[in-house]
Amino acid sequence: MVSANTTVQVLTPSGILDGTQAEEIRSQVDHALSAGATTLLMDLKDTTFVDSSGLGTLVSVLKKLRAQGGDMFVCSINPQVKMLFELTSMDQVFQIFKDREAFEISQ
Repeated sequence: MVSANTTVQVLTPSGILDGTQAEEIRSQVDHALSAGATTLLMDLKDTTFVDSSGLGTLVSVLKKLRAQGGDMFVCSINPQVKMLFELTSMDQVFQIFKDREAFEISQ
C-alpha cells in the first residue's frame, strides 16, 4: 500500500519481506518518485519477517532515493526485524522511528 503526503510517500509492505516482494517494492518506489516524492517512509508494521534479500531491497531503494536527492526512513519494526537491523548494523544506515506519528513529529 502507498499513501501520499505531497513529497512524502508511505509504503506499507506486509508479511515476509523477501526477494519475492522486491520487484513489487521497486515498482511502488518508482511510482512514488514519478509522482514527485522525495522522501519515503517504509512502515513495517505489517511486516513479520525480513530476510537478506528483503534487506538488500531496502538498501537498494535507499541508495536510489539518496542518489536523487531524497531519503528513506523506516518505522514500526517488530522485535525480530529490529534484531536483524542491529545485527547487520542497518540501524546505523536507516533512521528508524517508533511509528508513523514519531516520524511525522520529526518532520
